[in-house]
Amino acid sequence: MKSNRNASGPVCAGPSRLALATGVLGLLGAAAFPATAADGIRAQILARGLEHPWALAFIDQGRMLVTERPGRLRLVAPDGTVGAPIAGVPAVDAGGQGGLHDVVTDSGFAANRTIYLCYAEEGPGGNSTALASARLSADGRRLEQVKVLFSQRPKVRSSAHFGCRVVEASDGSLYLTLGDRYSRKEDAQTLDNHLGKIVRINKDGSVPPDNPFAGAGKPAGALPEIWSYGHRNSQGAALGPGGKLWMHEHGPQGGDEINRAEAGKNYGWPVITYGENYGGGKIGAGITAKAGMEQPLHYWTPSIAPSGMAFLKSDRYGKAWQGSLLVGSLKFDYLARLELRDGKVVREEKLLQDLGQRIRDVRMGPDGLLYILTDERRGQLIRLQPAP
Repeated sequence: MKSNRNASGPVCAGPSRLALATGVLGLLGAAAFPATAADGIRAQILARGLEHPWALAFIDQGRMLVTERPGRLRLVAPDGTVGAPIAGVPAVDAGGQGGLHDVVTDSGFAANRTIYLCYAEEGPGGNSTALASARLSADGRRLEQVKVLFSQRPKVRSSAHFGCRVVEASDGSLYLTLGDRYSRKEDAQTLDNHLGKIVRINKDGSVPPDNPFAGAGKPAGALPEIWSYGHRNSQGAALGPGGKLWMHEHGPQGGDEINRAEAGKNYGWPVITYGENYGGGKIGAGITAKAGMEQPLHYWTPSIAPSGMAFLKSDRYGKAWQGSLLVGSLKFDYLARLELRDGKVVREEKLLQDLGQRIRDVRMGPDGLLYILTDERRGQLIRLQPAP
């Protein structure tokens, strides 16, 4: 059986256990709770009552966009007021792990007001992960010029493993993480489908000509959108040092991985893994290494069910934290701060353990501070305040 604290199964979250009663949308949370082992850093609640929020993006004037898994996109004001659902969101197939997932703003948002949404899309044969672009209206109340840029193939009847993190590369192309849909894990090793892959596309949905399987001499049947393969279910991705794509992915029972996803490389799932089947027992041959398959930069056993990923580029929390990699844990309710040296994880610090909530997303804001979302029935948007 899969734990309901792990994103590998449908979530049955109870009421928030943070000791601030309300849950009314739009109330500003001025109270703060101490962050465990964080030298005075405080968790300040900005908004609460969000229904299973999944991702946040910063727009203008201190405002943020927040997705809710059931299919709503909301605008949160600097004072924590949560607006009504924004109109024009594409049809979302919400159920189990599926729904409205990631939201990111275009690098040129100030001029073009473009955002990107990742979500579960229904269609012939089941559902799959889709990516759409849209323009946020000047008043922030609706989406305009909505265009589906990509739909994962094939569609599968499954409510699990959508992946669905979006990252804009330094050259303006878009990376999108795609899950193996749980029931189709072997497809992560073949290149004629999008299951268990990361794809890279242009902002108009076209394929960059320098993708690893786009040019002459590619393997027969390989889809040109594919950037890397052999992934299970990635719910965190970010640009790291040198503009390289970093991502993490859920293992099954153990074996959650952090990888640096590079063009054309095979990350092994389900042939190699540091996890095992739910309830015990080896996966495949039970091996952890094989020629031609990449080893993770870091892995967790037991699984922490990672979600959200951000590099801290500011010094707002002191020089010791600058350059850290932040990852949320859904299963154990903490924020991991990972110290890196020469591209390797050398130390992990567990923060916010007193919060008692599933951490779904973490982002660094334009103010250099960290913001997190908690994936609960009455989820919260929280800012980490540094020590005065």
